[in-house]
This record gives sequence, C-alpha cells and structure tokens, in this order.
Amino acid sequence: MRIILLTGISGSGKSVALHVLEDAGYYCVDNLPPSLLCDLVATLIGEDTQRLAVAIDSRSSASLRGLPTDIGKLRDQGHDVKVIFLTANTHSLVARFSETRRSHPLSHSFRANSNPASRRTLIECISEEREMLSAIEMLGHVIDTSDLPASKLRSWIREIVKIEHAPLTLFFESFAFKHGVPLDADLVFDVRALPNPYYDLTLRPLSGKDAPVITFLDAQPKAGELLADIRGFVEKWLPSFKNDNRSYLTVAIGCTGGQHRSVYMVEHLAQYFQATERVILRHRELS
Repeated sequence: MRIILLTGISGSGKSVALHVLEDAGYYCVDNLPPSLLCDLVATLIGEDTQRLAVAIDSRSSASLRGLPTDIGKLRDQGHDVKVIFLTANTHSLVARFSETRRSHPLSHSFRANSNPASRRTLIECISEEREMLSAIEMLGHVIDTSDLPASKLRSWIREIVKIEHAPLTLFFESFAFKHGVPLDADLVFDVRALPNPYYDLTLRPLSGKDAPVITFLDAQPKAGELLADIRGFVEKWLPSFKNDNRSYLTVAIGCTGGQHRSVYMVEHLAQYFQATERVILRHRELS
C-alpha cells in the first residue's frame, strides 16, 4: 500500500495538503491517533485500498512517541510509507490564527481551568508543539509554508505525489533573503555577491527565466564560477545523501529579491541535473 503521513505544525497547511491528496485518489483520514495507524492499514488492505493519506498532529500527543516504530513496522511489511512535514515560522503562524480566529489545538485542554493566568499563550502552544513534533520532523520531507500561498502549496503537494516512489528527488528552490531562508532547505547557497540585474531598469521587471537577464548574467565571469562551484558541491555530496536513504534533498539558492540571480541559478542547476536525477523546481517569490 502507498501511505502518505501528513504531519507538522498546526496552521501550516495540513488541511490544504490533505484535500489535494483526497483529490488525487487517496483514502484520507484526518487527526488519526498514531496508535491506530497499523490497525487502519490492516483494515483497508482487506478492503483492497491501495492508497492512504493520514494527517497526524499534536492532538495525538500521547501516542506520538510510538510513530517512528509503527512506520518501521509498516515498511517491514512492504508498504511504501512517505512522511510530509509542514512547518512555518512563528510570525506566520500567529498571523494565520489571528486571521481565522481559531484556537490552537493545544489550548483546548486549558479551557476548563478557571485561572486565566495558567493558560498557555498562542506562542507558548506553538513552541510546545514544535518540541513535541521534533522527532517526527526528521522522518520525511519538510515543506516551509511561511510565505507560501495555498495555491503554490497545492502545486508542490501534487508534484510530491507524482514522484513519491523515486529513490531521491532534488528540489531546487530560489528565494529572497529579505523574506527569510526556507525552513525546509537542506543546503543553502547565497548568490548576492553577483552583479544584480535589478539595478538595470530594463531588466528590473523581468526574472531570471527571461532571456535578457540570462544574457546579462551569462556575461558575468563570477556567475559562471559560482554556478560551477555550487554544481560541483551538490554533485560531490549527492551520493552521500542517497546512501543515507534520503527521499528528498532541497537545495535553496537565495538572492536579495528572489527574482533574478537566484532564479537564474536554480534554472541552470535544474537543467544540468535533470539529465541524471529526478528534479523539481521551486521559485518561492515568483507568482
């Protein structure tokens, strides 16, 4: 059976991702206690279900510790189990809870307490949840949704579903340092030392995917040198990540605005590695 375990920090987009998986034909279960996972799989096998997506979060804190063991058991039984962990920075999470006016799941147990001073704040709930889920975060592919529109998250989840059986997938992601480093990055490279096309008024409205910007950066010797260094580093260490049984490796390339230099680098790196690897491109700041 193909099993996707969807977990992560509350408010990071698990409901959006679960709906995508449901649309993709997965049998979806939300907020399943981890202790029931193996029994659910056994039941669905008897009903000839081939694809299962399960959302697990901090509301099942009592049985979270046993989840890594249960995942190992399922894999030993021959099931293809993938873990997707959604996260976001605290500022983004606070803003989302404020917009929706929903309470954090960990705050519910304190409602019956008559002493308001003893209740956790939203930030305290988020901090505790990060600690509770820290062991699970290392089990799969992490997606940082801090500055990610729901439409782009849906697109990324669809891409992951399509390639879920590949031994290792390379994600090349461009981003803007002014908006923060992606939390899901495994390797981060800074290309802000390169000449910036932004200061050319004819190039400013374009991106690193457009021919004039490509021509501009192709003419910069440092751009070629840095591209070769990054490519060589990834190429050298990629076998080690494969030997570590990694399913995903996210290489994030950042510049100031995430529009020109980082996009240019990601496009070139993806084109190079596509000849031998499974590659997905992400441009976080481009619409």
